[in-house]
Amino acid sequence: MPIRIGANPIGWSNDDMPEIGGDTPLETCLAEAREVGFEGMELGNKFPREANALKAALAPFGLACVGGWHSIELLTRDEHAEFAAARAHIDLLKALGTSVFIVAETSNAIHGDKAKPLSQRPVMASADWAEYGRRITAYAEMLKAEGLQLDYHHHMGTIVQSQADIDAFMAATGPAVHLLLDTGHATWGGSDPANLARRYRSRISHVHTKDVRAEVRARSDAQDWSFLDSVLAGVYTVPGDGMIDFASVFRELQGYSGWVIVEAEQDPKKANPLTYAKAGYAHLRKVLGETGLKAA
Repeated sequence: MPIRIGANPIGWSNDDMPEIGGDTPLETCLAEAREVGFEGMELGNKFPREANALKAALAPFGLACVGGWHSIELLTRDEHAEFAAARAHIDLLKALGTSVFIVAETSNAIHGDKAKPLSQRPVMASADWAEYGRRITAYAEMLKAEGLQLDYHHHMGTIVQSQADIDAFMAATGPAVHLLLDTGHATWGGSDPANLARRYRSRISHVHTKDVRAEVRARSDAQDWSFLDSVLAGVYTVPGDGMIDFASVFRELQGYSGWVIVEAEQDPKKANPLTYAKAGYAHLRKVLGETGLKAA
């Protein structure tokens, strides 16, 4: 199957700050995504969470559902409780025909708290990785039995942010757990996304592409901003508009056949969603062609 290029609605309206893009109708987001050429959309806060309603929302635009963020709290409850808590999300994704199950640990995350600088993000004790890895591996195996693939989203302001965090997480988890490779979070968190792609190629089955504005990242790091203040200042942008060499990333993903998602949260009043989505999509298609990967 060739690579399929999709989008996350966060360029149109923000989940962590609902007031950002809050006045943009879902239909506008979907119509513009289709105009750009995206084949699918991840879920956001404006999407219906009942299967028939969600199908009806997507159908007029010919867009597939590509999963969507699901918060987990495996630091505070076991895999069985977590699986039970996810039942509605599991059923929704299965009904929409997607196997992409995106998760991130949020029980102690600070990325949604504008008052907390990133220096206060949680750090996992070395001794705690083994039990956490056991829980999330068991959870992923339960999801696999439902036909779903767990893709873990490393993310600023969470326990899996840095290169060391990602390495510890991957070492502690079994093959049922896959990594969602996010170029923007990797770069800002201090990793080289191309290196992550090379090291964990066999366990990467979902990719988020966003770029990083180096000057905004430097100011955020120097002044210890919160994640949300950094986003509002424009730390993220679409592929091709920042510091990341996307060709180096995709050269390490030869044979990849899943979704590649443009997921660059920006303030739509500062960065017109349609304009930036078109630019990011065009850059991705260009890079995929240059690196020998086939996009649908």
